[in-house]
Amino acid sequence: ATGPRQNNGIFYEIRTYDIKPAKMKEFLEMISKYLHFRTAHSELVGFWYSELGAMNKVFHIWKYDNFAHRTAVRHALASDKDWQGKFISAALPLVEKQHNEVAYLVPWCQLGKPPKEGGVYEWVTFQMKPGGPALWGEAFQAAINAHINTGYARLIGVFHTEYGLLNTVHVLWWNESPDQRAAGRHSAHEDARVVAAVRDSVRFLESQQNVLLIPLQCSPLK
Repeated sequence: ATGPRQNNGIFYEIRTYDIKPAKMKEFLEMISKYLHFRTAHSELVGFWYSELGAMNKVFHIWKYDNFAHRTAVRHALASDKDWQGKFISAALPLVEKQHNEVAYLVPWCQLGKPPKEGGVYEWVTFQMKPGGPALWGEAFQAAINAHINTGYARLIGVFHTEYGLLNTVHVLWWNESPDQRAAGRHSAHEDARVVAAVRDSVRFLESQQNVLLIPLQCSPLK
């Protein structure tokens, strides 16, 4: 992580599914109906579908105490007749592609919550240059803190990958609306503190992708 590793084994599995374009409505309805079978086994952080920046994608994040915990959960799910029979068998034909990553919260960030329900989330993926946090950690943290200090968005979490594409950092933000986000971004771009911090950080940046997410009603973060 961007600094000393946390002193516990908690990690987050980030799952991204590409859904067949004509099947997104059906898939989301099935999630709302059957997700309780899945959450009976482990903690769901949030479940969203993409609105801007990507099409026909769903994002979900699961929390695990350690890798042994995840293994036990996966074994239990394989034996869960309700989950396998009512959801998996019907949902898999609707999915075009699945991708998962294991990530840790960076030590200087605690998982947050929005001040109220509703609003929109922004999932920002930064692909940093090889070398890890020893190379870019301080500059990246400074850029995030500069954005936090403007108050234009609420930080929910910063995740650094352990499995998947390395040197990837995902940042999850919350805003009341897309228009509030746009107004805040314009203000941040005119803030000299933000500009200076970002200029320092982008020296280590290879690419960035922003996706606007809408939480499902069954999502704990909503």
